[in-house]
Amino acid sequence: MARTSLLSSLKTLLFGRSRSLYEDNLFHKVSLIAVFAWVGLGADGLSSSCYGPEESFKALGSNHNLTVFVALACVVTITVICASYSQIIALFPGGGGGYLVASKLLSPGAGVVSGSALLVDYVLTITLSIASGADALFSILPPEWQAWKLAFALAALAGLTIVNLRGVRESVMLWVPIFFLFVVTHAFAILYAAGTHAADVGALATATVHQTRSVASQLGGFGLLALLLRSYSMGAGTYTGIEAVSNGLPILREPRVRTGRRTMVYMGVSLAVTVAGLMLAYLLYGVTPAEGKTLNAVLFERMTAGWPHAAGAGFVWISLAAEATLLLVAAQTGFLDGPRVLANMALDRWVPTRFANLSDRFVTQNGVLLMGACGFVMMALTRGSVALLVVFYSINVFITFSLSQLGMVRHWWQVRRAERTWVRRLAINGLGLILTSAILISLTAVKFNEGGWITLVVTGAIVAAAFSIKRHYLGVSAQLRRLDAIVEVAEMEISAAPASAAVPNPRARTAVFLVNGFNGLGLHTALHVPRLFGDSFKNLVFISVGAVDAGNFKGADDIEALRAHTEAEVGRYASWARAHGFGSATFTAVGQDIMGEVMGLAVAARAQFPNSVFFAGQLAFENETRVTRFLHNSTALVLQRRFFVANLPFLVLPIRVDTAPA
Repeated sequence: MARTSLLSSLKTLLFGRSRSLYEDNLFHKVSLIAVFAWVGLGADGLSSSCYGPEESFKALGSNHNLTVFVALACVVTITVICASYSQIIALFPGGGGGYLVASKLLSPGAGVVSGSALLVDYVLTITLSIASGADALFSILPPEWQAWKLAFALAALAGLTIVNLRGVRESVMLWVPIFFLFVVTHAFAILYAAGTHAADVGALATATVHQTRSVASQLGGFGLLALLLRSYSMGAGTYTGIEAVSNGLPILREPRVRTGRRTMVYMGVSLAVTVAGLMLAYLLYGVTPAEGKTLNAVLFERMTAGWPHAAGAGFVWISLAAEATLLLVAAQTGFLDGPRVLANMALDRWVPTRFANLSDRFVTQNGVLLMGACGFVMMALTRGSVALLVVFYSINVFITFSLSQLGMVRHWWQVRRAERTWVRRLAINGLGLILTSAILISLTAVKFNEGGWITLVVTGAIVAAAFSIKRHYLGVSAQLRRLDAIVEVAEMEISAAPASAAVPNPRARTAVFLVNGFNGLGLHTALHVPRLFGDSFKNLVFISVGAVDAGNFKGADDIEALRAHTEAEVGRYASWARAHGFGSATFTAVGQDIMGEVMGLAVAARAQFPNSVFFAGQLAFENETRVTRFLHNSTALVLQRRFFVANLPFLVLPIRVDTAPA
């Protein structure tokens, strides 16, 4: 008992107290307004200004003045992608991430490719953000501390995983001051650079024209274009966070479409200004790479060279510390949206269904843990090398971008006769498709031989695994559908029997069944008991819990609809039992802690019917493996032990399944 109490106290300390589904204004409390969504979902994009512009700048070699063209291209790209995703938000008010858009507008197979690409990208988002944050932080610490950088990154990753298990709002609110410290310091730096070098703009333009002509004469027009394209591609990580808003729409405050579009504006404007502003500041201050320092560190040091020492050193330290911590915050995007993609795929049976489950903090706990574990492995394998992670990064998100834009183009073309503004809308998504597809092709070409092929191979393996899992679930469903013939017979029996209001005898022997929906599996279990025990049971009582998961935890109306559906389904069992001459009663609840709710209902049922025995059906695979055990929750077997501890008689009735394991 003392050990249980200690573990409970430790859990509360780390993850917070359990939330109740009946808590006042629950959905208001766990959702995000636009400003906080900008912090939680926009940090990934904004933080990429710490490494995206730097990678583009370095890729130009000594031809730094060509950065002007890359900066303009970045602004155009951000504008187009934000505008196109704003349309996706309006079309998918319940959440329009790349997986859902591709699945609904193209095909389920395209959705799997998009979702798998996003999962890899979000793991890389977590890893790269934390690794970059460690780089930024250790660039202002003594050189001898470098040996601790990887350990710090791994510890930060573990800490962020724990924070995200506490809840969405709690994890975001923690980082609000850091986010706005970054915004203020970098906005000041950009304005200061522009203000103090306004007179140099003309000379910069002249130098850019001269260098453009010089490079074109040396490399030719195609060589100049290839150089610009490589620079542009190496900074493509800048755009990876834009998709996060449409994917994270379910966690936004109502009205979600308005909140999502406002968040998109905040994200787009801040990202475009920061990226383009820093690139131009590099040119105005003549920044060049320095060993052990980020380009932003070099920029801030040159900018403050003429300031009083305390003020200059303080600004540099505060700005870089804000960068480092914001990069850690940027990992939030992977922790917020990665588990949501997993949950959506789990609801469609492409990944194990357990990834749609919610914890007692209404967090997709299994998804958060998986993202954290994969990030930990990636960090350890790459030893936190930003240069290596950047090679892996951003290819996948442009697979999702391209599929989403293609789906939207197809949609606007299909509804052209019903949608008056279809031409304008198709043009926006069409331009987005051309732009994102071009970036995808160039990214793959540039990064493939440098290690980008690894990302594509891993993504392909996840896609193959998803199809294998789906095939397994379809095989199981096909076998269980054979039992549905029982449902048709039961419906006829219910219709033919006269309405009965008979009250069951509480002292009579009672069979209590744990069921989930009115289906062949539940009826098969109920019919099996008279075959085993004859007519010894006079009452048939049914317990059912409506599972609150990522698919229906969207609002109070959805929860009430789930409650009504659960009561209606279990009520059909009671009508069927009465049609067979049994006394019957039902006990229902809704919640995310299925086992806890079942135990509560079981205690209530035992109090009303003291002479009761509990029954549940459990799938039994002929070729059971660890994989099949992972794909199916084995709830009945786990409950059996809890019932025994509570001194409640519990029998598990096997339902044989012959399908081959996944």
